[in-house]
Amino acid sequence: MIRLRNVTKRYRVRSGKRVILNNISLNIKKGERVGILGKNGSGKSTLVRLIGGSELPSAGVIEREMAVSWPLAFTGGFQGSLTGLDNLRFVCRIYNAPYDVALPFVEKFTDLGQYLREPVKKYSNGMRARLAFAMSMAIEFDCFLIDEVIAVGDSNFQQKCHDELFGKRSDRSMIIVSHDPGMIKEHCTRACVLDGGNLLEFPDIDAAYEHYERL
Repeated sequence: MIRLRNVTKRYRVRSGKRVILNNISLNIKKGERVGILGKNGSGKSTLVRLIGGSELPSAGVIEREMAVSWPLAFTGGFQGSLTGLDNLRFVCRIYNAPYDVALPFVEKFTDLGQYLREPVKKYSNGMRARLAFAMSMAIEFDCFLIDEVIAVGDSNFQQKCHDELFGKRSDRSMIIVSHDPGMIKEHCTRACVLDGGNLLEFPDIDAAYEHYERL
């Protein structure tokens, strides 16, 4: 279970403080897939970062009884001077995951060959995204955070990502941020809408989309 209790997030701006999330609460059960809808700037990515632990709330509590991933394909955490394999080794140490198990999976999944032994700062954006996604799959998280549609590499690699995440890990919890109604309806069990800093829950996904479209 993941529990958000009266969570508020404020950022300091030139005019003072801006409230992005206002006293929101949400429970996510094991195996549940929740879609998060909202206009640009509504706080969807902020919510994902808070749930993942990369940012702290200004007020309220977030309780995690599951291992939660970073946002899939997020490349901002790489150390550019280290090789791809060194970055993998570092992440495995943080999450107490066996490196000798993760290594062959990442080598095969990314298909980066010798580039895995080069500094990440030499990678193209696509290569970084491939490595980030593979590392996310190499760690056995209970809940995956998906910020917008996953579009890594060519169509064949995207299909491989789709099969790995939604096929082989169909029993995991997921929090999916997307503007694509097809993705939310296909992969989520329920949906919420962020509107004016408030998180609105709905009885079904169609009702959530009706409200979202009215925004």
